Amino acid sequence: MEFTGGKTKYTSGTVHELNENSTDIEREFYDFYRTPRGEYTPKGSWPELTTHPTLTSNVKFMNFYPFEDIETISPRPMLFIAGENAHSREFSEDAYKLAGKPKELYIVPGAGHVDLYDRVNLIPFDKLESFFKENLKKK
Repeated sequence: MEFTGGKTKYTSGTVHELNENSTDIEREFYDFYRTPRGEYTPKGSWPELTTHPTLTSNVKFMNFYPFEDIETISPRPMLFIAGENAHSREFSEDAYKLAGKPKELYIVPGAGHVDLYDRVNLIPFDKLESFFKENLKKK
């Protein structure tokens, strides 16, 4: 076991190679995490490990329920932003449905999931600015 000094085991994460059978999601994440566009390897680590969580850390993910009690955030305003073509769009739509009010869902035309990390021409800065100006003003 890792916590007693055993070897660390890694799971899932971004694929390291693409082939004719690679899925659209694998291709999208590869384009970000396995290219200079978004690849980052912390000092003391290796590129083969980036984006791969440890097996022991998966327990934290499996026991995290992001939609639990989401309605209790209300009456604080919530803005959900998702790319039109993002594989994760349904998560934003589900969260929006469960959230209390005030809330807003903004879909970015033509954007995928990782596009909104760094493609500044797709990031809806105007929407972010107007949302924060409206909801952070003194009352």
